[in-house]
Amino acid sequence: MPDFSNAVVSPVSGLWKRTVTGQGGLLSGVDPASYSTSDPLRLLIIQIGIIIMMGQLLSLGLGKIKQPKVIAEVLGGILLGPTAMGRIPGFTEHIFPSQSITYLSLVANVGLCLFLFIVGLEIDGSALKRNVRSSLFIALSAMTLSFGLGASISVPLYHTFIPSSVKFTYFMVFIGVTFSITAFPVLCRILTALKLLDTTVGAVVLSAGVCNDVVGWSLLALAVALVNATSGLTALWILLTCVAFTAFLMWPVRIALLRFARFTGSTENGPTMFFMTVTILVFWACSFFTDIVGVNAIFGAFLAGLIVPREGGLAIALTEKLEDMVTIIFLPLYFTISGLNTNLGLIDNGITWGFTVAIICLDFAGKFTACTITARITGMGWRESGTVGSLMSCKGLVELIVLNIGLAANILTQRVFSMFVFEALVLTFMTTPLVSILYPPERRVRAAVGGVSRASTGDPDEDKSDRKSPMTEDQPWRSRFTVVLDKFDHMAGMLVATQLVCPPSLKSPLVATLRSTASTRTFDKIKMPEVSVDTLRLIELSDRTSDVMKSSAVDTLIRTDPLLSVFRTFGELNDIPVSLSLSIVPYDDMPGTVADHARRFGSQLLLLPWLSPSSNTNEDLSGPHSPKIELNPFEAFFGGSKHTGKSAAVIHSQFVRRVFAESKTDVALFIDPAGTGTGSARHIFCPFFGGPDDRLALEFVVQLCANPRISATVVRMSKSSAESAAVERPSLAHLEEKASLDMPSLGYQMPVPANVVYPDTFYGQANTEMHFQSETANSVLWARYANSELSDDIPSSLSAALSRIKFSEHSSPLPLHSAIQLASVHKPVLVVVGRSRRLAGEDHTSELPQILEEWGSVGQDVIKKTIGDPATAFVASGCATAVVVLQASNVC
Repeated sequence: MPDFSNAVVSPVSGLWKRTVTGQGGLLSGVDPASYSTSDPLRLLIIQIGIIIMMGQLLSLGLGKIKQPKVIAEVLGGILLGPTAMGRIPGFTEHIFPSQSITYLSLVANVGLCLFLFIVGLEIDGSALKRNVRSSLFIALSAMTLSFGLGASISVPLYHTFIPSSVKFTYFMVFIGVTFSITAFPVLCRILTALKLLDTTVGAVVLSAGVCNDVVGWSLLALAVALVNATSGLTALWILLTCVAFTAFLMWPVRIALLRFARFTGSTENGPTMFFMTVTILVFWACSFFTDIVGVNAIFGAFLAGLIVPREGGLAIALTEKLEDMVTIIFLPLYFTISGLNTNLGLIDNGITWGFTVAIICLDFAGKFTACTITARITGMGWRESGTVGSLMSCKGLVELIVLNIGLAANILTQRVFSMFVFEALVLTFMTTPLVSILYPPERRVRAAVGGVSRASTGDPDEDKSDRKSPMTEDQPWRSRFTVVLDKFDHMAGMLVATQLVCPPSLKSPLVATLRSTASTRTFDKIKMPEVSVDTLRLIELSDRTSDVMKSSAVDTLIRTDPLLSVFRTFGELNDIPVSLSLSIVPYDDMPGTVADHARRFGSQLLLLPWLSPSSNTNEDLSGPHSPKIELNPFEAFFGGSKHTGKSAAVIHSQFVRRVFAESKTDVALFIDPAGTGTGSARHIFCPFFGGPDDRLALEFVVQLCANPRISATVVRMSKSSAESAAVERPSLAHLEEKASLDMPSLGYQMPVPANVVYPDTFYGQANTEMHFQSETANSVLWARYANSELSDDIPSSLSAALSRIKFSEHSSPLPLHSAIQLASVHKPVLVVVGRSRRLAGEDHTSELPQILEEWGSVGQDVIKKTIGDPATAFVASGCATAVVVLQASNVC
């Protein structure tokens, strides 16, 4: 009976004999760490705790140098073994006694089967199809050369370290497979950590890794069949049985599983409980069959993962349900089993060290040389080809699996096993620094169409930055917009914002009605631009298996993602041409991705969302017995609590600030405190203080008023001295009635932590000439719009919009207070304001703290640096239904 079946039967039979002996435990004076066959669970819990903590502690340090977590877990297993902590007197006998290894191995092998099932789920045929020629060429050439080198060094290794009772053929096959294999799961994590998934190198390596994985597991199955067979004929029957079983799974069972998934609705709504149950039963049945026919159970688990349907992201959803438990608990146990069998102290003489160095050099040379040359032949540059070779030399977990199978079959001795474990550790550790040197960020080339981490319904590689529609006096409207989505909660605000910026179609019922009541000549002169909206869906890429799978299935996700589906329907209903894009990138790369995407799309305005975290709360704190709590509008804006520290929304503010800093496009930040868009707000208030951002805000308001349903009030604010102007401080008493405003009931208070230091946006020092040019531009733009009735050369496309705007000027020693008072006259109201973080027309540093103190919102430096002083004042007062903050791309 194969080892896996024996490992299952023996411990389980012991568990049936567990009695109530010693149930008093620690209170009865019993050592909880003592091993007992009647109660092995106590020691197992201690072992699991030590193993997990050791791996996590090591990963904290190794993660700083971008090493995959598998390095920490392998190293942790080695340290817990006879190499290090096993040398402590009594440690192994007390924590890892030999009698307990059976139970630990059982749990580890169960986890290994689950891991191989996830590996099978990771294998995506679409990733292979993208670069099928080059990936096959690279994978097969590397495996051929590596297998040959492994077979060559197996001769002296066999005669030096292996007893004659072991057949040389078996040993040679195992060494050849060990040299040939590439750790595809570890490779995915390295590509994620180094941010290479969206590059040409990443796309090719992923495809080649899939080929290598499939062929490598097939070779290992052949090797195991040879070892378990009593004769050559038996080995042939085992191999033919596995081939027939694989064909049975790939056609009848796979098709039946797909139909069953559709029948249960799992392809549309995620895996149901019934589908999960059937899938797990199939998984264990496959593992059991391959184990009893003479091949390890992990091959059946791998095949079960391959046949799970990929339709509707079903494989990804299954992975999300399993991966955390497998990677956090089960895999570290397997690494520890390997570590307990590894004794680096056996590498204690010159001959052993010489062979170890030779193994490392030959293994790396075989992979690196073959992959580099074949990648160069397929058309890649030398630097990219060398990077492919470096990545394909990664070993990690897969080699450990091969080595453990060889050790369990007595093909390898503990000394040779330790030599190869050390080799796997060194080659995996080398991969990250070597790739960082050969392929630095400035040398990277983004993947071609259908790349790994981003996709679009259009052509994502087509640079449209030179296709911006020119904005002239006759055609002042912006017509190309990029809308950013990252959460479903942002949909309401972004749909409203998109509808506002897009002028109504001349075919719409409202415009048709207005056209019938107005002069035909006036409407014929209005030139509506051809509007196009590009929606960018952002998904954070972490080191989880499911996220890596999403990056490979991005072409499917762009058709099934619910946010993009909603926006697609919105565009169809409103006759707005919408293109959909999706990008899966690490969180730190999101601002740069947004800025670069807007440039590539040729966007004229980038729309960013911001939603209040409290808008989703269902708590009703407004009851008659509720305590009176001072409201803080910034708590609705930024979220968090004084007991939880820095909130997610504060982190999001850094994303917004980085987009402001890196974007070469005009940016509009839509602040939606209630989470419902602008509600019924059809009136806009725009305080014009001056500066490039306020000029953009004024132009934006004029464009919004092209919509016949929108009216606006624009006030040019100026600051007067208190001595020369007999202007009293505006009263804010009418704002005390909070219920009259369309703001959510917050019910709690927490200012954003003021002691958190964030880097501020740097725009450079403005000189006197730049200030003078900006002030001149302010006057010219204001005169053109505010005095349009005095001019005869106003374009017809502007006249209708300007007729719905009321312009005025207001001077006050407290301009922010006055602006809040003027905005509060209109309820509900949408406030459009410039960010005013550069070349601002007025300095509000002395007035803003007064407003924040009046409204109980002190210590809001992070907010002020994110949205600017004027917008901070409006958010603090709560007078606006929604606020749009604009930043211009150019300084003057």
